[in-house]
Amino acid sequence: LLPHTGPWMEGVKRFFGVLLLATAIWIASPVLPGVVTMLAWAALLIASSIYLHALDPLPAHAGGWHKLWKGVGVIALLAGASLLIGAAAGSRDVLQPLAVLRGGATAVSAAPAFQPVGSAAELDARLAGATAPVMLDFYADWCVSCKEMERFTFSDPQVAAQMAGMTLLKADVTDNSAEHQALLKRFGLFGPPGILFFDRSGQEIAGTRVVGFMPAGPFSSTLGRAIAASGSR
Repeated sequence: LLPHTGPWMEGVKRFFGVLLLATAIWIASPVLPGVVTMLAWAALLIASSIYLHALDPLPAHAGGWHKLWKGVGVIALLAGASLLIGAAAGSRDVLQPLAVLRGGATAVSAAPAFQPVGSAAELDARLAGATAPVMLDFYADWCVSCKEMERFTFSDPQVAAQMAGMTLLKADVTDNSAEHQALLKRFGLFGPPGILFFDRSGQEIAGTRVVGFMPAGPFSSTLGRAIAASGSR
């Protein structure tokens, strides 16, 4: 009852080969420059489209499956070309590579800037001198959820407007040094992402801690609670 070997097995091998390459790019993307990630996806899509005969004319009596795979190849070719064009134009967004051509990167570039914090002592100094509610973001270059927060949540116009009235601190724990581990342990965190809020007296605001990715809507509500709680103290 097992299927016989044949040319279809070569197609299966190629499919899983492309899948493995795509997985490798996805895993490495958090630590790669944006342009390198875009070029890697573009190369994979364009190479796949060539294997799917996107550039070859259809035979006179092509069957349905042949037409289907050629259509998939054409889509892959167009997607790869859009990534190349976007990368050349300065875009670093894999999902919207051509947004930069219509000014779509404005909201992302307007996201508030963070001040770096590298140790518990530095954090205490920042908290002591704070004149506004404080948001502390634990981040790492290899943290996928951290990238998602920057891309989908912090760039939201409403969220960015709320964050603009806060003191924004970022603890980049990419190197996982002893100071970074001590800072994480102080707040009971195993690693990023983790976002904490403090009032003007330097005390953490209860019930506002965020661990993991949170979409813009719920995060905006959390920001509102943190700002309101800080203002009442």
